[in-house]
Amino acid sequence: MKLTGKGSVKYEKVNEKLAEIKNEVSKVIVGQEDVIDQVLTCMLCDGNILLESNPGMGKTKMASTISQSIGLEFSRIQSTPDLMPSDITGTHIIDESSGKAEFEFQEGPIFANMVLADEINRATPKTQSALLEAMQEKQVTVGNRSYELERPFFLIATQNPIEQEGTYPLPEAQRDRFMMKIKLDFPEHEEEQKIVKRFTEELDFEPELNKVISKASLVKLQEFTRQVPIADDILNDVVNIVRATRKKQELDYGASPRASINLVLAAKGHALINNRNHVSQKDVNSMAKPVLRHRIGLSFAAEKKGLTEDDIVEDIVDDV
Repeated sequence: MKLTGKGSVKYEKVNEKLAEIKNEVSKVIVGQEDVIDQVLTCMLCDGNILLESNPGMGKTKMASTISQSIGLEFSRIQSTPDLMPSDITGTHIIDESSGKAEFEFQEGPIFANMVLADEINRATPKTQSALLEAMQEKQVTVGNRSYELERPFFLIATQNPIEQEGTYPLPEAQRDRFMMKIKLDFPEHEEEQKIVKRFTEELDFEPELNKVISKASLVKLQEFTRQVPIADDILNDVVNIVRATRKKQELDYGASPRASINLVLAAKGHALINNRNHVSQKDVNSMAKPVLRHRIGLSFAAEKKGLTEDDIVEDIVDDV
């Protein structure tokens, strides 16, 4: 895909390709339009995703379907308490195929374009930290050598909100590396009927998916996303929203400047997903919860009142 042309022509091409990607995903995934839009928005912004849902909601299927429609290499890591950092990054092995013993680096599952770390909070903090460098610097270091990851690179980490026994909560520094925390809700009645019918009529339901764009084109889309204009007054609102989280009485701590950066980027991506060639206030409001909900800490008094992070973010957005 080439982003040639002027003005609205570029945006029309981008919107057309994004619509094609969503159409391919809908061949497998039923409903969940908002979640898919948020995942695609994160990808346009070159961000990582923390996906929270109950078991059996199709998180792996969604991630692999999106990766297929863009031609990305997909890998999955099942997090367990005995998972070691080398199980993720890779390790050096002895290769004797040439007749003499030589150390050779064998890549781990982190060397893919889209990596799904399932139930990340079941891995120990030491293993979780093995993902930090990949998330931020797009590289991994093994021994005294660093290995660059192929672009584009995304990490989708999942966690189960209803089962906390035997888990290791993500520290604030690691949560801040995720651009968004996306919540996946149960489908509606008609959607669930369609899901059941779709996956019970064939033994192996695997529709043929078309590759809409290439890896290189996705990188160009990421560059294009950053060019979406945002007015100074809306940019000022973003900064005010994030700064307000640091003064809110119901919060023990607020969001960092990284949240301001991510909220502006997410608003730009959301504008593209929704066929707009500039950022509107609606884009900021729509992205505030997924960008901020994991970056703030509720006080004991707020939890006692039954408030949630989303309640606080909504209150701040209304005030600003």
